Amino acid sequence: QRVLLLVASDVDALCACKILQALFQCDHVQYTLVPVSGWQELETAFLEHKDQFKYFVLINCGANVDLLEILQPEEDTFFFVCDSHRPINVVNVYNDTQIKLLVKQDDELDVPAYDDIFRDEEDEEEDSENESDGSEPSEKRRRFEEDIIERTMKRRQRREWEARRREILFDYEQYEYHGTSSAMVMFDLAWMMSKDLNDMLWWAIVGLTDQWVQDKITQMKYVTDIGILQRHVSRHNHRNEDEENSLSIDCMRIAFEYDLRLALYQHWSLYESLCNTSYTSANLKLWSVQGQKRLQEFLADMGLPLKQVKQKFNSMDMSLKENLREMIEESASKFGMKDLRVQTFSIHFGFKNKFSASDIVYATASLMENIEKEGPETTNFIKALDSLSRGNLDKLHQGLDLAKKQLRAIQQTVASCICTNLVISQGPFLYCSLMEGTPDVKLFSKPVSLCLLSKYLLKSFVCSTKNKRCKLLPLIMAAPMDVEQGTVIMVGIPPETESSDKKNFFGRAFEKAADSTNSRTLHNHFDMSIIELKTEDRSKFLDALISLLS
Repeated sequence: QRVLLLVASDVDALCACKILQALFQCDHVQYTLVPVSGWQELETAFLEHKDQFKYFVLINCGANVDLLEILQPEEDTFFFVCDSHRPINVVNVYNDTQIKLLVKQDDELDVPAYDDIFRDEEDEEEDSENESDGSEPSEKRRRFEEDIIERTMKRRQRREWEARRREILFDYEQYEYHGTSSAMVMFDLAWMMSKDLNDMLWWAIVGLTDQWVQDKITQMKYVTDIGILQRHVSRHNHRNEDEENSLSIDCMRIAFEYDLRLALYQHWSLYESLCNTSYTSANLKLWSVQGQKRLQEFLADMGLPLKQVKQKFNSMDMSLKENLREMIEESASKFGMKDLRVQTFSIHFGFKNKFSASDIVYATASLMENIEKEGPETTNFIKALDSLSRGNLDKLHQGLDLAKKQLRAIQQTVASCICTNLVISQGPFLYCSLMEGTPDVKLFSKPVSLCLLSKYLLKSFVCSTKNKRCKLLPLIMAAPMDVEQGTVIMVGIPPETESSDKKNFFGRAFEKAADSTNSRTLHNHFDMSIIELKTEDRSKFLDALISLLS
């Protein structure tokens, strides 16, 4: 039996896909892999392959809509869905025959009870009228009246039930959020089958780190999951130190680290990394002259010479590197950056290659959304997938170079948006729109890059604004999508607060606003909070959103 793998375009999905591919290889399962970047591609892929395949595996897509309604499959088709998008559609949850959900057991789904949502269609209209059994007319009338009363009661109960059902479903579907990373779920599966390898564990780590880099999960959830993975890491990577061959040239080893949250700093210069990491650049307000001064003071406080900081990290003096993390952390807390270190993992290939999990996330995401080479979309997907294998270090390095360009582009765009006051408060939310012709605007027509930009921008805006109310608002960001067709891509992200639960209400709000104004929108992304919209419908769509959310 061949299996069709439908994989979404995000790093977590790629990692889950790698683990599943490895498992399929162990068991000699034949499969075909089709990358899908949105609902349209998913439907097309299904229609093209539904005659040859009976088993479909969906990774990071398909859980949050009614799959059977969208795809209209035959009775003998089965879907295995491993998707971190929440909430999961109730039909998918309660359909036992065709849809199998892969979910970690301790994930709280809070699915409404079956009886609150589904109800057997009773034959409401019983034919009880024509009973001419020759009894007294008064008797007949009394029965008839009782009948009418009973029927009215039934109708009223049904109406009340339906109103309650709408309310329950609204509460359940109102916010969009993310569950356990799909790569971790797949690793769990491998572990239960006793087929887990160190490579698979690394992919699970990268999948989780992707959720953290993209800001999809809470800090609490991240730390909990890191703890789970840490147990696996120590199980797989303990080595007797006295063995002579404890480090061969082609081995790989994973280590837990309490590392700096500076993007790509080991493959860049420390200076560039400080400037292009959203956490440091927002806290130091690097878009202003004052901020640049603070950066110099920060470096002086650590006692690091500029010449050292600006050269490649690899070439820095060993004496400086030895307790660099402690030095940076100590100075950072004086400058109000208390969380400059984060729990993560790193991987060593042989002697000289060392990468941290976030390096891999940035590199893979950049390869996936590379805009430099014109070609079919799938080539980027395959490249990104390949870069996750340890044999392909050249692809990984290419990804790291692209990631640096991308982070620079994001940082420059954030600076220009803040310096030219492009972030406008619209009442219930902040709004920022990139104009056609802005540098790097083509990069931000891609969903992952646009989301990263929006999150960096909101962090920076919260640090720069004096307005207390604005600090608590969510942000909607728009960028040109396709100039010829006159479309923009829009993303909504939740407020940037310490206690944020990362739940996003924009998906539902976008649908409602589009319906109420007949705006020409396309809800094609697996994240409901990203939509495409005709440029001329933008103002009426935003007006509807403002009145809806006020």
